Amino acid sequence: MQIPALRKLRRVFPDAQITLCTRAWAQGIFQDADFIDDFLIIEPTESIFEQAKKWRKGNFDLAILFTNSFQTALISKLGKTKKRFGYANEGRSFLLTNSIQKPAWKDEKHEIYYYLNLVDEVETFYCGNPEIKSEPQFDLAVSETRKNEARKILAENGIDLSKKLIAFCAGSTNSRAKRWQSESYAKLNDKLQSELNANVILIGDKSELEVSLEVIEKVEIEPIVLTGKTSLAESTAILSLCDLLVSNDTGPAHISAALGTKTIVIFGPTNPKTTYPIGSEIIRREVDCSPCMLRDCPIDHRCMTRISADEVFEKCKAILD
Repeated sequence: MQIPALRKLRRVFPDAQITLCTRAWAQGIFQDADFIDDFLIIEPTESIFEQAKKWRKGNFDLAILFTNSFQTALISKLGKTKKRFGYANEGRSFLLTNSIQKPAWKDEKHEIYYYLNLVDEVETFYCGNPEIKSEPQFDLAVSETRKNEARKILAENGIDLSKKLIAFCAGSTNSRAKRWQSESYAKLNDKLQSELNANVILIGDKSELEVSLEVIEKVEIEPIVLTGKTSLAESTAILSLCDLLVSNDTGPAHISAALGTKTIVIFGPTNPKTTYPIGSEIIRREVDCSPCMLRDCPIDHRCMTRISADEVFEKCKAILD
């Protein structure tokens, strides 16, 4: 969701050295991004002072803090970054050189505009009036070298690359309520393989393996399980080769849509208005308690159970056709 803001930053400062500060696991998403020059990798085990030391080595002129945390602002201050732009959240304004008020429309527009607004403020400060508004660019690239490596991984796992390739992301690391039922994924798998003669693969982080195995227990035709077997960089490259991803509201859905892969996202407790992967197809049931934003459903999970495998299959078929 920050890609449009990063792309705009490159347009505003075409000759700048742009460094993305992120965790090591996330670096794989941006491996071939043409709007980033370098990475500053931080680890959760590092102290604030250790992270600030890395920032000081970078000798940065400007920091744009897309995160809302107090700690990020403190690190940028201790890292001696000359200009520090960020939203005035968590009482951190005194740590910023340019503290931006949260826009009134924050909960009414998609999250990408929240990050773009921050870059607009930077552009106004350095260049005057912002450029004419254009459609957000959220595309990601994957090199042919990485695609070939992904083809090799798929072939080694017995996947027939002449068939349609459909990926499932059946887990969700931060919310059980976001998960469509494993029996529904199992039924969808069987229909896709038997009626469309498609390959089906399960992807995700190793923490989501248990969910993938729940799906496997309920299928009649086994899919290929790659959950926990690939890095995020490898998963990104694999998604770039897929004909379709069916996913819960989770990270791979955003990556898939940004890669231009056809993407179906099954929404339940979260708000698609502000967080849906742009470029994806949404399947959602209107129920009186959604979006509740809860991590566990306290009642009957009706927002998900009312979405049938047959309905999702018909959507898959229409998109693939």
